Amino acid sequence: MAGTQLLHVINGATATTSSPAINIEDAKKVVCRFVRTNHSSGKTVFTVTGSLDGTTYHAFNMLVVNAANAISEGLTRVASYDTGTANADAIYALDLENYAFKFIKVTATETTDGTHDAYVYIQY
Repeated sequence: MAGTQLLHVINGATATTSSPAINIEDAKKVVCRFVRTNHSSGKTVFTVTGSLDGTTYHAFNMLVVNAANAISEGLTRVASYDTGTANADAIYALDLENYAFKFIKVTATETTDGTHDAYVYIQY
């Protein structure tokens, strides 16, 4: 498969929710955008889990963040994105160099309030 896909996998959720399974088999790049709006208090933590079979999902430090660090430290990988106590909008890449999954799921875990959106951009 060649080309790209942009999926709105969590759309305006106002409670903790997970996306359906997203097939990323044969993807060259996967980028996630996490958005929190309508903040009053609390926060949202976004996580991405991976699966080889579409049944069992595992959490890994596979989100690559654009963190300021020394060149010798390399890329920073984390398991989740915590919005902190504010509206937020962030982009993370998946580490497909070290991890290969057939499926992923995105979860937005809400504390108190807010609206949560997640997008997945897949390049084949």
